[in-house]
Amino acid sequence: MAVTWVGVDVGTQSVRALAVDDDGRTVASARRPLFGTRSGAGHEQDPDTWWAQAADALAELDLRGRDVGGVAVCATSGTVLLTDRDGTPRTPGLMYDDTRASAVTTEAQAAGAQLWTRLGYRMQPAWALPKLLWWRDQGMLTADVRLAHQPDVIIAALVGHPVASDASHALKTGYDLVEDRWPSEVLSVVDIDETVLPDVVRPGTVLGTVCVQAAAMTGLPVGTPVMAGMTDGCAAQLAAGALDVGEWNSVLGTTLALKGVSTTLPHDPTGAVYSHRAPHGDLWLPGGASSTGAGVVRALFPDADLDALTAAAADVRDVPVCYPLTGHGERFPFVAPRARGFLGDGPLTSSGDPARVFAAVCTGVAHVERLSFALLASAGADVGGTVSFTGGGARNEWWNQLRCDVLGVPVRLPENPEPALGMAVLAAGARTGSIPAAAKRLVRVRRTLEPDLTRHADLMPAYESFVAALIDRGWWEG
Repeated sequence: MAVTWVGVDVGTQSVRALAVDDDGRTVASARRPLFGTRSGAGHEQDPDTWWAQAADALAELDLRGRDVGGVAVCATSGTVLLTDRDGTPRTPGLMYDDTRASAVTTEAQAAGAQLWTRLGYRMQPAWALPKLLWWRDQGMLTADVRLAHQPDVIIAALVGHPVASDASHALKTGYDLVEDRWPSEVLSVVDIDETVLPDVVRPGTVLGTVCVQAAAMTGLPVGTPVMAGMTDGCAAQLAAGALDVGEWNSVLGTTLALKGVSTTLPHDPTGAVYSHRAPHGDLWLPGGASSTGAGVVRALFPDADLDALTAAAADVRDVPVCYPLTGHGERFPFVAPRARGFLGDGPLTSSGDPARVFAAVCTGVAHVERLSFALLASAGADVGGTVSFTGGGARNEWWNQLRCDVLGVPVRLPENPEPALGMAVLAAGARTGSIPAAAKRLVRVRRTLEPDLTRHADLMPAYESFVAALIDRGWWEG
């Protein structure tokens, strides 16, 4: 009987379950919605719904009678909650973009400044360690509570008992990825009892097997191995097959996120770059996430015919310099809380010629992408390999070629770039002994783009003008 591999992706707006065969062909897929509550700096979700919706999506796969080799779960990075010691949720899940802990972020940074520098990043307001300090100040870190990361809730329900967290999700909680331990010396400074924190294992570690109750709810066979997963950004990288040194995955969704493979741990003093441990070999997965991305297109052109807009933009020749940002602040490829989007000499707006504005936004994203690679290279990351494009923005073929030409490197377009596939790859690799080999079997490339080097040369003056505009604003040091 052919082996089936299952991945689950717990996102912001939905849970996605995917089953593939050992050649990467989709056996079945399902999605269920998730809903959150926003209030000021807060963003919460009910953790009970994570499991309920995941179980329902898995049940729709209808895998009864199949040989399921394993299942792994990814989720949003920095989303945490408090549970009882038996794993029962005690608080809502504080989401990856919840910044209620901004006031204690400086404390978290100062307490572990030397460690964070050695690990190559700075604490950010939405990260999990500041949230833990916020709970401390609310008097909620009693002796009977335990911190859990978002995927821990799903995995605990699958195997029937509380589980260890994976090192990927634990990064933003302050886990020391070099020494592979919780930094007790930092935790003591901020008055956190280490017993509140979960055990941590490497992604791909078997955490248990599907229990009888979970099997009845999901249709997964009793005894199916359940592996520790990774964050959704790392999962997308696995789904793109970007696992060799120097290879990168650029995810153009609502935001633009880059993740690659490096032999050494990059160091960026600005804190824009941070690195996960690879699930294979003695390698690092550096990267970062910008606040720019395809979400700017949705914000500026909510009701537009994007196909028609793309066709018109392709004929625009006088493209103004643009930083495509609709919100406040940037975090990658530079950290600038006061950053604002701009179009030419004025603010970013959709008024005027829609094709010209659209072309400027798309070009601006391509410029941010190129600048991100420049930052990564300066931080010591390996950037000489092939780039893969994934995310919703990669459905626009004109935009893909524009980005390829601006970068000046070959680009792969994976057939199924979903994070859920990345978790199927992780499960398969963990069971068969080689995650890169599993990726080569399961990841299918639909198309490869080559850069037009003549156009690349023609596009560089506009890129240089873009960088100069950032320097003038004090956002980039050059």
